[in-house]
Amino acid sequence: MVTQVDDILRRNSLSVTESRKKILNLFLTMHGALAHGDIERKAGEKFDRVTVYRTLQTFVDKGIIHTIPTTDNSVRYALCKDNCREGHHHDNHIHFICIKCGSTLCLEDVSVPEVRLPKGFISSETEVVVKGICNDCKQ
Repeated sequence: MVTQVDDILRRNSLSVTESRKKILNLFLTMHGALAHGDIERKAGEKFDRVTVYRTLQTFVDKGIIHTIPTTDNSVRYALCKDNCREGHHHDNHIHFICIKCGSTLCLEDVSVPEVRLPKGFISSETEVVVKGICNDCKQ
């Protein structure tokens, strides 16, 4: 029986390797976004940094995950919705970073507001990050 992980990899014309399976499974089971270091720690195996980096970049390129900018110029990664595909991300939502626990969440039900640009400007991407205290930390 083909697992969800295997199906996603095959649907995106990727080889089904143990490192890809393990990393993709993390995204499917974790709540919120993951940093490169989180993946290295949580993978439970010793994947070298290059393998993790290349896997993440491949997943971004294929539209499996998307990047989330942070205020410290690092990057977090989160699972894309089903309508993303290679070269075309459609993750038009706001990201929330908790200032207490550091979790980063995709707020799927909150749309990025329209930004009116001056005449002649063309937008290719809008990123909105909101900082505050998440529901778990406010209690």
